[in-house]
Order: sequence, then structure tokens, then C-alpha cells
Amino acid sequence: MTGAEFTDRHVTVAGLGVSGASAARALAAAGARVTVVDGGDGPRPRAAADRLTGPVSDGGAGPAVEVRLGDGATLPEGTDLVVTSPGWKPDSPLFAAAAAAGVEVIGDVELAWRLRRPAADGTPPADWLVVTGTNGKTTTVQMLASILAASGARTAAVGNIGTPIVDVVLSGEPYDVLAVELSSYQLHWAPSVRAHSAAVLNLAPDHLDWHGSMAAYAADKGRAYEGNRVACVYNAADPATEALVREADVVEGCRAIGFTLGTPGPSQVGVVEDLLVDRAFVTDRQRAAAELAAVADVRPAAPHNIANALAAAALARAWGVEPVAVRDGLRAFRPDAHRIAHVADIGDVAWVDDSKATNTHAAQASLAAYPSIVWIAGGLAKGATFDELTAGAAERLRGVVLLGADRALIAEALARHAPDVPVSDIDRTDTGAMAAAVREASRLARPGDTVLLAPACASMDMFTNYNERGDAFAAAVHDLVDAPDADRN
Repeated sequence: MTGAEFTDRHVTVAGLGVSGASAARALAAAGARVTVVDGGDGPRPRAAADRLTGPVSDGGAGPAVEVRLGDGATLPEGTDLVVTSPGWKPDSPLFAAAAAAGVEVIGDVELAWRLRRPAADGTPPADWLVVTGTNGKTTTVQMLASILAASGARTAAVGNIGTPIVDVVLSGEPYDVLAVELSSYQLHWAPSVRAHSAAVLNLAPDHLDWHGSMAAYAADKGRAYEGNRVACVYNAADPATEALVREADVVEGCRAIGFTLGTPGPSQVGVVEDLLVDRAFVTDRQRAAAELAAVADVRPAAPHNIANALAAAALARAWGVEPVAVRDGLRAFRPDAHRIAHVADIGDVAWVDDSKATNTHAAQASLAAYPSIVWIAGGLAKGATFDELTAGAAERLRGVVLLGADRALIAEALARHAPDVPVSDIDRTDTGAMAAAVREASRLARPGDTVLLAPACASMDMFTNYNERGDAFAAAVHDLVDAPDADRN
């Protein structure tokens, strides 16, 4: 709890990114001798190395940290612990060398857990409410943090969401509870983390090149439930998440709490008419359920976003938050950009940016939110197949516009499962490709339709990231708004 276990130890940190630099600084402050290794040796790694080894007064870690660039495979001599950044694969040569030497490998989240300590005012270490799943993690964690804040709790959204959790637990801030987003990568390297409560939102094939199999991926997600004290929150529509609860070793008295878009049963939260309702944490014996919020309090009120809100509400209720704070927190929440974000209405056609839908599971949820769609899709498939996605969406599709490196895979699936849906192929990868896709979508759309960017693919074939892809879509839509009517088709 104090960090004393790291004093005078020789710790190797794998990776010079945000989490690696955070871990290196924390370890140096705890009295460890730190070596950071990274396979890169270009201007960016060198600049990051200079920042890390610079004076402590400038945010560096000083001489307690050594950085070795250009070799991420060799285990430095004398290493007795390795702390890895999330993206490093388990079969990396560095970890093979650590295993051969009997050296433990942990991740930055595990490091944060071991470094927890009371705040300066004596407040005990904050409880962790953990969220994981294939899709929806960031939105759910942000909703949860908003609900907790509405209750008056001192809280922060941390972890995979962008704020290194090591920095937060060492900040000295007297947090009561943390909303913690954890990826499967982070959970893989976090063997002793024990949350107050946790939610696995959903499970679908993803990152299988990293984990090696769906079973290994699911097992790492299931680590979120290990040692839970109060509640394991699962998706009643996804039996795989409930199975992970059954397999988890939890504290006696920990409860399984389901969330559902239907009417909730006992020990569930769900939807009754236009209300979010709790039948899991009701303390008034005279009442069978507690009203948490209206469906309209969730924005946007797409089905998968309502599911996210229910999961966040269940975790908050497990921590003791009152129903009114769930309502107020959901009303105050605003989603990040590029997550089913309404861009514009043009001639009774809605234009929606869900560039964050970078895999088929996320795209499936997005497509289910609208009755009549012109779908813009494509990019890097990452080994995905599209038959289930296209078959399930076929009846909703007015037309499809495809772009990106692996668009042919989607076209082939559409030919099998939606042969009557018009498909336009954008055979270009220059900066004007998205604008061309938007113009083509405008030609296909009719009043009442939604033009939906839900690529079901990664963006790096044509864009730096999904944010840039979504920005290009929004800019092209706004150009369409400003164009003369004759130029829109």
C-alpha cells in the first residue's frame, strides 16, 4: 500500500508511451532503479526519453530512470520486476526472457493497485468500480463518473479512458471512488486487482491476434470480476458475460446483477415503458422497484446507449448511490465525439457520426438504432468477417457506401445477405474520399433515412485514428449543408 515494496528494486518498464512514462516516474519516486526499454528510436521516442529523464521539477524522473531505445526484446541485467504498457503482446521476447529468469511481469494497472495509499487528509484508498467489455466501456465509465459526481462523491474517470491510473492513485486527492475503464490488455497483466464491483458489458471477438483465442480474450475480461466484494454486473442479453460471473471467485455475499433492455426481474435493472428501473437494490420493502431515470434522460437514447446507462446505474447503486443521483448524472452526461453523434439534418435526412464503431459488434449496435439507413462503412477489417452483421442489418439498409482497404469483404457479405441493397464503391484513398462517400450517400438517401457512418473497421488505412475519420465525415456533411440544393445529389 505504501510503495515500499519497490524501494531499491531494479524494475524494467516496457514501453515509452503515456502509461509507461507514468509507471517509470512512479517507480522512481518509490525508490526503484528503473530502466525503460522501447523498440523505437526515432524523433518521438527520443523526445519522450528526454522528457522522462529530465529534471523532476520539469515533470521528469531524473537520474533514477535510464532509457534504452531501439531494443525492446532484451531484458536488462539485474531486472527483478517488469512493468509493461498495455499494448505489448504476451509472447513478446522480453516477457519470454523474464519468464526464463523467473521475473514477474505486471501491468500499469496492477502497479497502481499496489501503490494505493491513503490521501493526505487520511481518507482511505478509493474504491474501484471497474468497467470492461468489447464495446461501450468509455461511455459507461463517463456515465458512471457523472452519476457518482451527482451523488456528491469525490470521483474521477480513469484507466483506459486516457488518464493514467497510476497518476491518479498517487495524486494525493481524497477520492472516495474511481470509475475505472480497463481493457482486456490491462486486465491480463493485473492479477491482484480486486474491485468493489465490476461490469462486463458484452463479449464479441476482438483483439484475437493479441490474446490468441476467444477463450483467452474472454478469460482476461472475466478477471474484472475476481475478488469483487459487492456486485458483479452482467449483460442479461449476453450469456457469455453471465458465465464469467459464475466462474469468478468473489467475496462471500457478492451479488450477480443483470441489466436488460426489457422488464427487469429480481436482481436486475432494466426498462419499463419509458423508465429505467431498479429491482436489484431496492431497500423499501413496500416497493417492488425504484425509478432511476427516464429513457429520455439518456442521450442519445439508442438501445446500446441505454444498456450502457443501465450498467453504469447498477454499479453506482452497488456503491450506494440514491436513484435521484442516477437521474441527475445521466442528464448531465454528454458523450464524447464520434459516438452516435448527430451531425446535421438535411432535407429530412439525419446524418450521424459513429466513427468509434471500429468493429462489427459496435457497428451492429449502431445499425440497430435506426429503421432506415444509408450506411457508410469500411476500413481495416482486422481479420473480421461481416456475414452476421450484414444479415442482421439487411432489412434496415436503404443503401451502402463503401470505402477503405477492406471494403470488398463487406461488399461480398452484402452480396450474400442483402443482394437487393444498392452498394456504391469509393475506389480512392486520398483526402477527398470521405467527401465523395458523403455525396454518394446523399444521392442514395430519401426523407426519413439516417446516413450513418459506422465503419465496422479500424481507420488507420486512410486516417490517423477514428477521430480524424469522424471529423472528415462531419466536415463533408457541413459542406453539403452549405452547398446549393442542386449540388447535393
